[in-house]
Amino acid sequence: MAAADDLKFQEFDDAANLLAANPDATTISIEEPVEIPKNQHSRLQEPGREEDDELLGTDDSDKTELLAGQKKSAPFWTFDYYQTFFDVDTYQVLDRIKGSVFPVPGKNFVRLYIRSNPDLYGPFWICATLVFTIAVSGNLSNFFIHLGKPTYHYVPEFRKVSIAATTIYAYAWLVPLALWGFLMWRNSKVMNIVSYSFLEIVCVYGYSLFIYIPTAILWIIPQKVVRWVLMVFSLCLSGSVLVMTFWPAVRDDNRRIAVATVATILLLHALLAVGCLAYFFDAPELDFPAPIIPAHNGTTVITKSH
Repeated sequence: MAAADDLKFQEFDDAANLLAANPDATTISIEEPVEIPKNQHSRLQEPGREEDDELLGTDDSDKTELLAGQKKSAPFWTFDYYQTFFDVDTYQVLDRIKGSVFPVPGKNFVRLYIRSNPDLYGPFWICATLVFTIAVSGNLSNFFIHLGKPTYHYVPEFRKVSIAATTIYAYAWLVPLALWGFLMWRNSKVMNIVSYSFLEIVCVYGYSLFIYIPTAILWIIPQKVVRWVLMVFSLCLSGSVLVMTFWPAVRDDNRRIAVATVATILLLHALLAVGCLAYFFDAPELDFPAPIIPAHNGTTVITKSH
């Protein structure tokens, strides 16, 4: 059996003395535990910090998504580059349409619906549908206004399609381009201004026009009062989407500049609605020439239409 002294706890010498006595001994190095960096430790201490940053738009992922058009890896002349702009499913499009028709007070449309995946699919087809809806409804409205008049002969006005397409697509692209350039310029002057990418602004403007599609169909009703009431109602809905989206982007700027920017956005939006209603639906009534009916005695009788 082992001696009693061998079972007692013994104090060992320093590692240097032991290695000097027995150089062939095997040593094992036990490292100190790795310290957690302070920045990681602070995140562990604050589990809700990341979620708050995401809601406030200060996290890194939000900054990278801010310039959505620059995060594409494919060259711009390839089909793959533009395919990513249409990479959206039906549920996302319907959700964004619903958000534009029923805006939530105090909610930013970009941050709530667009920023995760801005697209051009919805804005393109909304504008195309609106073009044909306005052109067809304008022709039908003109037909119903003059229906029953013996001197009226219906002639479809196909030029309204090209005029509506030029107006709608110019508004949906040129106004966002000017607004994006203005926000970038003001962002260089005032650092606190929130900036949107050009794709996000186009997306907001495109979806905000959806409410005018059912409105244009209802504009067929041959009552001017009803048409203007529908126009004001649609303008308030779509305009509120634009205000709640772009006011947070300019509210930290000079007060006069911020108010003037939002007022200009609403003014251009109102001009589009009023112009479409006045040109395509409230056109002045044509004065048709009176038909000439030959009489039996060889003379001609001119009938006057009322």
